[in-house]
Amino acid sequence: MVGAYARLVENHSLPRTAAFFDLDKTVIAKSSTLTFSKSFYQGGLINRRAVLRTAYAQFVFLAGGADHDQMEGMREYLSALCKGWNVQQVREIVAETLHDLIDPIIYDEAASLIEEHHAAGRDVVIVSTSGAEVVEPIGELLGADRVVATRMVVGDDGCFTGEVEYYAYGPTKAEAVKELAASEGYDLTRCFAYSDSATDVPMLESVGNPFAVNPDRALRREATAREWPILVFSRPVRLKQRIPSLSMPPRPALMAAAAVGAAAATAGLVWYASRRRGRLAGDTSLGRFARI
Repeated sequence: MVGAYARLVENHSLPRTAAFFDLDKTVIAKSSTLTFSKSFYQGGLINRRAVLRTAYAQFVFLAGGADHDQMEGMREYLSALCKGWNVQQVREIVAETLHDLIDPIIYDEAASLIEEHHAAGRDVVIVSTSGAEVVEPIGELLGADRVVATRMVVGDDGCFTGEVEYYAYGPTKAEAVKELAASEGYDLTRCFAYSDSATDVPMLESVGNPFAVNPDRALRREATAREWPILVFSRPVRLKQRIPSLSMPPRPALMAAAAVGAAAATAGLVWYASRRRGRLAGDTSLGRFARI
């Protein structure tokens, strides 16, 4: 892959820049949230009926992408589903099953782009509608510098209330990108963004280098009309297979890094998480930055 997309990510700028990646069907081949449904069933968090329903939702998502109404319905269903879940239990389930469920479905092309953007001196930011409890450990696995994800309200008892604090979806993603750019000093005209969904057009048009990846029909039309490049990612591969020498973080470390939140929830407060190797988050007065 080095060279295949190298001309797309070459850095000729002095100002700080970043590459913003949607997660589902852009970096990984499935829905990150729905992929964990079987694990939650085995952990006693959901019943068999819920497993079947999430399996159907996964099918709809993969078949052609969920539209706005379907995404809203999914959000409401999953928010209600996770009500009462214990945060610590969710954290442990995600950490224990992350490698088995997510590692095999990471697109080789996306992993290569992430490497190339880092080599060009850019921060890599994962921006996802899925819950932070899923997205943050995946971001750690991928070597992302920061994560923007959705969050649920956590009660005093350490369980999820089912209420939504912030939903990272549609225009909200673009707002989060702009806020992060302002705090970190990114020059958005020189930044990159990648997504598969037309719901992310606001995020894509907020940067100078937007790319449609495995686009749904609506995004393909939009990308064609705007002359945005269209990329096809089709090779899911385990990270250890593509980079045999890669040392994966130990599971206890992932458990410690996993953020609180319901692993099936697709709602919550925007959370920017910086990896240990990342720079200090810009304006800490925003109160939305944390290190993994």
